[in-house]
Amino acid sequence: MKKLVISTFLLTLFCFSAKAQNGGSFGIKGGLNYSANGDYFESISENAKNPDRNVGFHLGVFGKIGNKLYLRPELMYTSTKSDYDSDEFTVKKIDAPILVGIKVIGPVSVFAGPSFQYILDTEFEGINIDNIENDFSVGLNFGIGVSLNKIGIDLRYERGFSQNEGNFIGNNLGEGVISRIDTRPDQLILSLSIAL
Repeated sequence: MKKLVISTFLLTLFCFSAKAQNGGSFGIKGGLNYSANGDYFESISENAKNPDRNVGFHLGVFGKIGNKLYLRPELMYTSTKSDYDSDEFTVKKIDAPILVGIKVIGPVSVFAGPSFQYILDTEFEGINIDNIENDFSVGLNFGIGVSLNKIGIDLRYERGFSQNEGNFIGNNLGEGVISRIDTRPDQLILSLSIAL
């Protein structure tokens, strides 16, 4: 998985150099994430707490090859939050979506593709969760975008493919009682991009 993130970064750099050759572009992007992670299980209970969605953010770079049919790799830093009753779960990660898109009407396009994710840090109400099953995971992005000259706006949905839990000992659960939380993203992402 680490090689996939590096490959995406190199592909993004390639897009930067390809701009002059085929009408491609590169630029910066950022926006808001309206997200929730998976269920939270206290102790050995099988009764899950479902998360409430919360707002996070993302910042990064993108490249684009092609015009009507295009390839768009991105590399972003993402911070998300989910609420479980009075507790808050935060995830900081590097996202590397590789999207294939097609213009459908004028400046409007649709796109989809895998998103490779590397989890940098997770925290549940002051407890750092070091025991995540996989630091690398794969999800799916799909959405719709509008491009007007150098400005683009897109709205997409992201969902993690495989279950990826973190285990930790809770503050209010007593010594030796392990809880677990599903770290898969489930989010709506609104982005503004500027081609340079």
